[in-house]
Order: sequence, then C-alpha cells, then structure tokens
Amino acid sequence: MTDQTSTPRTRVVLAEDSVLLRDGIVRLLTSAGFEVAAACPDAETFLRAVDEHRPELVVVDVRMPPTFTSEGIVAALKVRDAYPETAVMVLSQYVEEQYATELVASRSKGVGYLLKDRVADTGDFVAALQEVAAGGTVLDPEVVTQLLTRARHADPLAALTAREREVLDLMAQGRTNSAIGKELYVSDGAVEKHVTSIFTKLDLPPADGDHRRVLAVLRWLDQED
Repeated sequence: MTDQTSTPRTRVVLAEDSVLLRDGIVRLLTSAGFEVAAACPDAETFLRAVDEHRPELVVVDVRMPPTFTSEGIVAALKVRDAYPETAVMVLSQYVEEQYATELVASRSKGVGYLLKDRVADTGDFVAALQEVAAGGTVLDPEVVTQLLTRARHADPLAALTAREREVLDLMAQGRTNSAIGKELYVSDGAVEKHVTSIFTKLDLPPADGDHRRVLAVLRWLDQED
C-alpha cells in the first residue's frame, strides 16, 4: 500500500513591490516545497492576505509603496503582534537598525532579518526561511554587526528624564533621599520612585555585593568627564 500521509507544506504570504523579485521568490519558494498563499505588492494588500490565509510564515520587504520608507516593516510588526504564532522574515536593502531592534526585541523565536543580497544565494535563503518557519532566529551578519555597534555606543543615561537626572546629580553630591526631596520640594516617596526608575533604566538590578547607588553615581560621573 502507498503511504497517503505527507508533511503539510508551510503556508507563506509574501510582500514585495518589485514584480521581478516577487515572482522570483514565489517560484523559489514553490520549488522548495512552500505553499505561497499570496504574493502582494503593498503592505495594505499584504495585511488583508495575512488575515485571510493565516500563514505560518510571512516574508516582507521593509520599504514598500506608497512612500517606500517603512510600510513593510511596520506591517511585519503588526503581524508579529497580532499573530505571535506566525514566523516573520524581513528583507531589506539596508540595515534599518531601529526596526531590526524592534522586530527582535520581543520575539525570541520565529523571526529573521536578511539583506536582499542574501536572496541571491538561493540555498542559504531557503535554509534561512525553513529555520525561521521552524521557530528559529536568523539575522544577517551585517545586521548583527550594526546592532552590536549601536549597543556599544548606546548611552543609558539618555533614557533618564530631566527630573531623574536632577536626582542622580544630587546623589552624586552625596545627598540622601531626604535631602534630595527637600532640595527638589518633593516627598521622600517621590524621590525613592525616581531612584528606583534610575536603577531600572541603567540596568542595575539588585545583586549581592553591588551597591546600586554607587554604581549609578559612577556612571553619572563618567559622563561628566
């Protein structure tokens, strides 16, 4: 007897405005065993197709009509939030650091970000799609490099509000919470909330052997140098 069972094909919705690239990706995916439920030229059509077909995987170009700025990636983020079980692969001509960070920030699996140059290597591209569809994470080496560079140069103090910076400055002067409250005309409880927020934004969780107040002040003094 012939085995009638077969592995279900991964259903894909594609969003790519270039007709040639869109058709080429459709042919590639079909030959690799994917089921392309829809191939869309713009973000609006793409989102409607996702609602209709509920694909296991979406492949989205970052820049799409009408402005060719961020329509594609914004649509991808909407899919990620509305359908967390759907894997998301983003294609881009360049590394869009802000959106790449946002895309992977709250998604630990089933996400990918590749530069379009990688599509030329069809074997690697198909393997990357299969990895993401299976719940893996695939990031273009250039994306990783730029995100790491950005992280190294990020200034955590930039996240502090004006009031938190005032509190931290007074902490650096050796003031107690009570003294800071009197200086700023706020309650001790308000100062404590500001101090806790400062610790959180500077990534200073409670830990044995570490004095968070001292570490926060050291970071403040370091940026003053």
